[in-house]
Amino acid sequence: MTSVQTNMGAMTALQNLNKTNREMEMIQSRINTGLKVATAKDNGAVYNIAQQQRSERSAYDAVATGLDRAKAIGDVALAAGEVISDIFTQMREKAVAASDTSISATSRAAYNAEFTALRDQVASVIANAVFDGANGLNGAAANYTFLANTTGSLTVDLPILDLRLVTGAGTAVASPAIDVYLGTTDDLSTAALAATARDRVAASLEFVNASLARLGAASKRIESHRIFVTKLQDAMTGGIGSLVDADMAVEAAKLQAAQVKQQLGTQALSIANQAPQAILSLFK
Repeated sequence: MTSVQTNMGAMTALQNLNKTNREMEMIQSRINTGLKVATAKDNGAVYNIAQQQRSERSAYDAVATGLDRAKAIGDVALAAGEVISDIFTQMREKAVAASDTSISATSRAAYNAEFTALRDQVASVIANAVFDGANGLNGAAANYTFLANTTGSLTVDLPILDLRLVTGAGTAVASPAIDVYLGTTDDLSTAALAATARDRVAASLEFVNASLARLGAASKRIESHRIFVTKLQDAMTGGIGSLVDADMAVEAAKLQAAQVKQQLGTQALSIANQAPQAILSLFK
């Protein structure tokens, strides 16, 4: 039917052109944002999954920060502990030399001065083994605990060593590994005291080195878990990308096709709008 009131051809052409325009808007949105699912309107289910994973990944940033802090605390404690181990090694040398009954009083005094200077340095090293307010060598608690996942169901511990000298003269300690531990007043003023200090320093050195090995193992575990968290976050990022990222090569091809369809649709609408003009020829 030919009618000047109703132009079905133009209506159909307009519907197709509008559809093409909507397709163009969607393609341009994907190109502008780089996302095929930018809002819940694009795909509610995928958007929900992606947002949950983004939240989880963001939460792991806090876990990673805590593990970085743990590693730093451990590194500072290990560095200071190694200094103390070196100090004890030097002290042992002085004590062994001073335990020789044949040395002169002058030599003994020199050894004693060096020994006590090294002895007093231990407290200073421990006091300065601090990172962000945490001291891993002062025995303030059993360990520091850090989050290993976002729910708090998993944690990693960093032991707090107690490398402080015993107050006063060296005394017996609870650990069965050593008999005595060096004290804050031990010196080499006599051969007998030097012999006692020699044995205490040797036991203390053994204790320090064993403690550092334990701290090193814990620090290594924290470092390994930090690497795992990084890989986990990277995997999450990749998973989110596979869900929501637009394939720009595909979108470019779609854009070219949509532009051609838009031009053809515009021409089709123009032709359809001219159709009623043909009615005039019927009345000539």
